[in-house]
Amino acid sequence: VQLQASGGGLMQAGGSLRLNCAVSGRPLSRSLVGWFRQAPGKERAFVAAVMWSGTSTYYADSVKGRFTIARDNGKNTVSLQMNSLKPEDTAVYTCAVDLAFSGGYYYDPRRFNYWGQGTLVTVSS
Repeated sequence: VQLQASGGGLMQAGGSLRLNCAVSGRPLSRSLVGWFRQAPGKERAFVAAVMWSGTSTYYADSVKGRFTIARDNGKNTVSLQMNSLKPEDTAVYTCAVDLAFSGGYYYDPRRFNYWGQGTLVTVSS
């Protein structure tokens, strides 16, 4: 499985950015696709995730109401629309896939089998 993240950049606080993750190489019917982020000096943290089939989405409390994750099955992409950005959202954002998600700890990075490269998001105050 290959994942390609894009869309990072520099934005002022209160602005918006949209990240995209293109996924290829394996069927995704039972997959969970997630976004994680890692700020300087901090551990990797869960941001949001979406089931490839169905309507289930999951969010970290810190981004609920500001970020929206969505998938495009036809294009095999997952987007992360980030609104009302804050300086504390500054991090390297990475997308990942759990190919056989069956419930449980969706926020645990250890369950994700494949990872893309990161894309840097910088939010200035």
